[in-house]
Amino acid sequence: MVATLKDVAIKAGVSTSAVSRTFTDGASVSDKMRRKVEKAAADLGYSPNFLARSLTTRRTKLIGLVSNNFHNPIFLQVFDLFTKGLQDRGLRPLLVNLSSETDPEHSVQMLNQYSVDGVVVASSTLPPAFSKAFRDKRIPVVNTFGRYSSSPEVHVVGIDNAEAGRMAAQTLVARGYKNVAFLGGPEAATSTQDRLKGFLEGLSQHPDVTVSHSFATEYSFQAGRSEMLRLTESDLAEAYFCGDDVLSIGVLSAIKDAGLKVPGDIGVIGFNDMEMSSWENIALTTIHQPIKQIINSSVELMTAMLDEPDRYPEARLFPCRIIERETLRPPL
Repeated sequence: MVATLKDVAIKAGVSTSAVSRTFTDGASVSDKMRRKVEKAAADLGYSPNFLARSLTTRRTKLIGLVSNNFHNPIFLQVFDLFTKGLQDRGLRPLLVNLSSETDPEHSVQMLNQYSVDGVVVASSTLPPAFSKAFRDKRIPVVNTFGRYSSSPEVHVVGIDNAEAGRMAAQTLVARGYKNVAFLGGPEAATSTQDRLKGFLEGLSQHPDVTVSHSFATEYSFQAGRSEMLRLTESDLAEAYFCGDDVLSIGVLSAIKDAGLKVPGDIGVIGFNDMEMSSWENIALTTIHQPIKQIINSSVELMTAMLDEPDRYPEARLFPCRIIERETLRPPL
């Protein structure tokens, strides 16, 4: 039979409250008492029941980790870093797939059923209404990879996507491209909108450069490939800024199928710098998004909010940088 807290108390010769305090973070218990209880627990094979304890403390230590783009390999890295970061702080991640969800209120209801202590919205494509819905129900929330605002309504950790777009524009201009294009993810996504906005702003001072844009249905390899195959049936640009790396890799596949070469015929610059981008057969020039620092900061902020749920919303931004590989021609 599974050992109980009472069994440990009897074996250690102490009260059940002493056993409970021993396994409660921050509770007062002497070193002598702790050693007796821990030895008794080890002998009996006892482990604390955190779910039962949550009924008393009203804290489950469950953090909802929600996203909606499970087709994108970058999220394997994102979820790996998030789960490790939360677990290292004694929190338990609850992974939730919102790929087909359109109602923020339904998402709140679903997370409430699990009595989560907080929510991390790890997405740049879910509408801001999702994060705000959790906030309105007084659930601590952090929008990781969310849209930057100087006066955020919820905590946001990420990058300035418009600045990343300007960075891509400057990079293509420096290489002498005169006909460039933006190939983004879903048009409704704020990340797509902001990267395009920055890209156009970056080119506005170069009237000699022609620019166009199009959108893929999602941030995925197949969506990028399909959109680029469509574009090969018309006039192609000299270089493309793709909304993220997985789109870029789909674009590279389509360019190859069209019998064209990169960067000889067409240049490509991606965004994210996911691990796959550095593989020798891809070697994608891209914009590095500091994902590890963003996630560490998000976990730190979520941990602080559990003790201070009314903490004033803040936006934490991290700088991006160009990673030079082999899909753009060299600067002039």
